[in-house]
Amino acid sequence: MLKLTRDRLMGLEEYHLERPNFRRFVMEHKALRQIAIGPHATLYFEDQLTIQYQIQEMLRVERIFEVDAIQEELDAYNPLIPDGNNWKATFMIEYEDASERALALGQLVGIEDKVWVRAGDLKAVWAIADEDLSRSRDEKTSAVHFLRFQFGDEFIQAVSGGAPVSIGIAHPAYDYRCDALEPSVRDALAADLD
Repeated sequence: MLKLTRDRLMGLEEYHLERPNFRRFVMEHKALRQIAIGPHATLYFEDQLTIQYQIQEMLRVERIFEVDAIQEELDAYNPLIPDGNNWKATFMIEYEDASERALALGQLVGIEDKVWVRAGDLKAVWAIADEDLSRSRDEKTSAVHFLRFQFGDEFIQAVSGGAPVSIGIAHPAYDYRCDALEPSVRDALAADLD
C-alpha cells in the first residue's frame, strides 16, 4: 500500500467542508476493519484511508498548516499503513471502569505478544508489538498497543484464495478467539495484501 504524502491530504479549509461526508465514509470503512476478541480487547486494522483520517483530524484539531509540521505527522503515522505483506492494527484493551481497567492491565502484562492470526489450517502468525517503543512494564501493560502481523507467501495466497481467517489472544489471563471472521471483514483485510 502506498504511504501518504502531503499532496494526498486536504488543506484545513477543504477538510472543514468535506469532513462530514469524509468522516461518514471512513466510519463505514472502519466498521469492516474492527474485530472484538472477547469482551475487553479490540483490534482496529489500519490502512491508508484510516491513517489519512487520523492525520486529517490531527491537523484539524491542532490547526497544523506548516509544511514541516505536516511532514512530521506523515512521518509519525505512515508506519501504521500496511506494506502489502502484513496487517497493522491498533490493539486496545477496553474497560469502562477505571479501577477495573487498572487491575486488568496489571494482570495482562505481555498480552500484546500473545495476539495471533491464522489463515485456514496454516500455522498461527504472532503479532510483532510496539516496534516504535515499549508500552509494557513489569507491573502493567498499556491499554493501547500497535501490532504488525508479518506474512509469508503461503499465508497471503491462502487469504487471497478465500481461506477463513481466525484471530485470537493466548494469554493466561485473557484467552479468547474469533474462529472465522465475517466474509466482509476478511475481504476488507485481504485487500491489504498484494
